[in-house]
Parts: sequence; structure tokens; C-alpha cells
Amino acid sequence: MELIEYPDGEMMMIDLAGKLASELRQSLLNHDHVSFAVPGGTTPGPVFDNLCSANLDWSRVHVMLTDERWVPESSDRSNTRLLRRRLLTNRAAAATYVPLYADAPTPEDKLAELQEALKPELPLSLVLLGMGADMHTASIFPGADQLDLALNGTDTLVAMRAPGAPEPRITLSARVLREAMSRHIVIVGNDKREALERANGMSPSEAPVAAILPGTIVHWAES
Repeated sequence: MELIEYPDGEMMMIDLAGKLASELRQSLLNHDHVSFAVPGGTTPGPVFDNLCSANLDWSRVHVMLTDERWVPESSDRSNTRLLRRRLLTNRAAAATYVPLYADAPTPEDKLAELQEALKPELPLSLVLLGMGADMHTASIFPGADQLDLALNGTDTLVAMRAPGAPEPRITLSARVLREAMSRHIVIVGNDKREALERANGMSPSEAPVAAILPGTIVHWAES
């Protein structure tokens, strides 16, 4: 794990957006298209605000979420809704969006179909992840019902239900995240810095983010 510390959050978001844009450009030199997986939630929003105007061939970038809440895009809880507002706009509106949600009562109803659609995107070119204070990443939560499958299984996607999560989730597995050609984690605040340091010495079953820390670049600012 490589840790990059920034003097403030605004500088981190601008710098990280530049790094991601540079990696996407580099990958496009060698591939017909690149696959770029990103988190939902509030932390990466400023990264997206800066990245969406990057001057690169977005028409060859396939964007997907690392995980999604099993709710329609009309819901305020939808990560897809956030992504369309913050990333898939400006120049990045030309990107292809690869969904992790389909209209069905449960993620299990569409799991096979969604996994099939992801096959052309693997291995992922570039992944940006977040991390919770409970040391979860994507929707791989400690105490989740399918935690062992998400950490140790060979599936691409895992349907997940976790304590405190009000709806089912669907998440990329740790295997898929580890096999990505480049990985970054962005975190803000002392609580998450402390959680990261704890996770670095824990088992993935206790701290799921530990499963993908080796070889990952972590970007941190205090606020």
C-alpha cells in the first residue's frame, strides 16, 4: 500500500482527478476501450466534478460503479443517480455507462445477467474506491451475509445484505478489484485514517478493505 497525504481536501480532489485522467489517457493508448469503476457516496463527488471535464476520448471509456444499492435510479439512494449528475456530464457525458442495477425485486434476480454484461470489461483498467470507518470498501461490509463469497469467491458480482444497510446491495468482488490494473482509494478525515491503519494489520474478514490494500494507492486529507 502506498499512502499519499495532502494538505487539504480540495487539493487532493483536484490532484487525484488529474492522476485518474492521466491513467485513463495512458490506458487508451494501448486498448480499444478502458473500463473505469468508481464508488458512490459523497466523498468522491469533488473528484468527479474535476474529472468530468478532462480532455480525453471519453467515447472509449466504459464507466461503472464498484457497488450499487438495489434501488431504481429515481431514488435519492441511487449511486447511479449521483454518477450521472457528477461524473457522466460535461466531456464525460460521452462515456458508456455499464449498470450494476436492473429492474427486479432483488439483485439475485439479475445477477447472472449483470455478470455476463461485465465480461468484456474485465480485467478492469482503473478502479477508484472509498472506505468506511468500519473498514468496508465497495459494498463488502464486515458482518455481511455473503462476506466470505465476496472476499474469497470467484464470482464477478455478489449480492450483499449487511447490518445497518437499509436495502440490498450489489458489489464487485474482491477478486475483481484485486485484478484491476490500477487501484486508488480516497479517504477524508482522521477517523478514516485511523481505520485504514488498523485495517492494514487485520484480516479481511474483520476489515474487508485489507483484501485490496496491497498494491493500492491511498489518497488522504484531514479535511
